Amino acid sequence: MRGRTPTSAPATAGEIFRLVRDGVAGTRTEIGRETGLSRTAVAARVDRLLADGLVTEVLGAAATGGRPAARLQFHAGGGTVLALSVGVSRSKAAVCDLAGEILAEDVLDQPASVGPHQLLGDAVAMLEKLLLDARVDDAGIRGIGLSIPGTVDGTHGWSVGVPSLPGWERVELPPLLTSRFDVPVRVDNDVNVMALAEHAAHPDVDDLLMVKIGSGVGAGLVSGGVLQRGAWGAAGEIGHIPVHDGPGIGCGCGNVDCLEVVASGRALVRDLSALAGPEREVHDIHDVVALVKQGDPDAVRLVRIAGRRLGEVLAAAVNLVNPALVAIGGDLVGAFDPLVAGVREAIYRRSMATATQNLRIEPGLLTGRSGVIGCAILVLDEVLAPASIDRALST
Repeated sequence: MRGRTPTSAPATAGEIFRLVRDGVAGTRTEIGRETGLSRTAVAARVDRLLADGLVTEVLGAAATGGRPAARLQFHAGGGTVLALSVGVSRSKAAVCDLAGEILAEDVLDQPASVGPHQLLGDAVAMLEKLLLDARVDDAGIRGIGLSIPGTVDGTHGWSVGVPSLPGWERVELPPLLTSRFDVPVRVDNDVNVMALAEHAAHPDVDDLLMVKIGSGVGAGLVSGGVLQRGAWGAAGEIGHIPVHDGPGIGCGCGNVDCLEVVASGRALVRDLSALAGPEREVHDIHDVVALVKQGDPDAVRLVRIAGRRLGEVLAAAVNLVNPALVAIGGDLVGAFDPLVAGVREAIYRRSMATATQNLRIEPGLLTGRSGVIGCAILVLDEVLAPASIDRALST
């Protein structure tokens, strides 16, 4: 039997909002049926949601053909969230509506090595400009989603021992944003938020592995429809798994021949630079991708080798968690064909046939935007939760 039992606590405004947002109930009558609340109680809670701009009420035709019924709809324009995806070499900022749609976005072309105070300070200035571009004001901001590379302590909102982020370890990041925007801040790993975004873009897939290969290498896992962070937030740190046939390169984590130092974008820039002459300069990952697209044999060969090494590590993950989809994102996805050829070669050679028989290995659907979209989803999951809505309405 649907609806609440007489002994359960009365549904709150936040719980009613969830019914409307999820499409479970669209009229006051349907809300009453789902919750067991009286018409007066439903009206009081709905009026609070209407006043806060979280829902709108439109006149629609009645299903019975009789008197038109007023239908409630989730109002994506009833506020905004800010999204900031920090990368090793550059970051992206965006203003999004309550459905996670991007209203304005820009790239902060600044390396994370400048430190959290300078980078986030410049990011705040960029977000202020984006709010003007989107023609929305501060009053409607409901939260901020922030992602950074590597392991994140979700309790304190700081980086935990990430070699690629010198100067960031154990620096509480939310206060650097809330000093300007007094709203809740959620912090997570960069590939975790990309996994959230790709999962939202693949509603039919409940088990996926998101792989980012850019300056570094990392993975995010959605299993059973739920993002898996692990016991201490370190799930998906595949970049620090050593490969078996590496050239003996030390990694900042203390190991030798970690995937990140032999197969990442930075590793490819290093290796191609050693081969490049004056007519073929390689400064960053974009140069690597450009050479691959031009058919440069050294670039194609090295990217395929990097894909093979990545695939060797992913093969164990495929056997362990049996994803339906491996989505590949990051700056190196522009060289997808030779990269995925190496990935597939290793995965299909090393993984169980039962784990790969229907496995899809594809570029991410949201390449270039999955970071900020995932940051928006991250914070929306918190600020639009029933308890958060009730707290906001009470103030």
